[in-house]
Amino acid sequence: MRHRRRLLPLVGVLCVCSASLLAPGTAGALPSDGEAGATAAARGGSSVASRAVATRGEGNGSAVAAEAAPSPGPGSAEGWIWPVRGPVIRAFDPPEDPYGPGHRGIDIAAEPGTPVVAPADGVVTFAGQVGGHLFVTIDHGGDLRSTCSWVSALSVRAGDVVRAGQEIARTGWGHPGAPVPHLHFGVRSGEAYVDPMDHLGPLSVVGLVRLAPLA
Repeated sequence: MRHRRRLLPLVGVLCVCSASLLAPGTAGALPSDGEAGATAAARGGSSVASRAVATRGEGNGSAVAAEAAPSPGPGSAEGWIWPVRGPVIRAFDPPEDPYGPGHRGIDIAAEPGTPVVAPADGVVTFAGQVGGHLFVTIDHGGDLRSTCSWVSALSVRAGDVVRAGQEIARTGWGHPGAPVPHLHFGVRSGEAYVDPMDHLGPLSVVGLVRLAPLA
């Protein structure tokens, strides 16, 4: 009987401790998935919960970034980069037929040796001589190609992947016998030549104004 009286207080204490461990909101409560992931990450563990939390975070961040900053494509409203900075001294004049007379591009005034850059991302399909003069053509996708003609040096080869703004050549004099040095820049949609100005973005006039020499 005495032994039973001694055991009763001990049993009561054990019951109270067990109840506190199972009660929600206490230090002994089972952690949620998020808490388990945070705990495992803090301890340097590699639990499935922590990996899932990290993956969800990275996935959401990537989706937001992609939606917030879409990359402009060729011919988009953002426009292509000008291959050189300078005034257009001769405009596009499409021929009436594929072999007829006309001007299949625009001439942009530029000093010989000026760096020529890719107007948009693409793949170089040709870089070499045509009739003893250097040309470089880039396929920009969407059936659009650009060509820089009568350059003096090439910085790329056929098959190279180029980014908008990357140097691809150096300017030469331009059309043989022309009075002003320039870059001839042409654009084709399929096999038809189109006006490059329809794809080029706006160009600031700063630095383009030049004084003509007195006669």
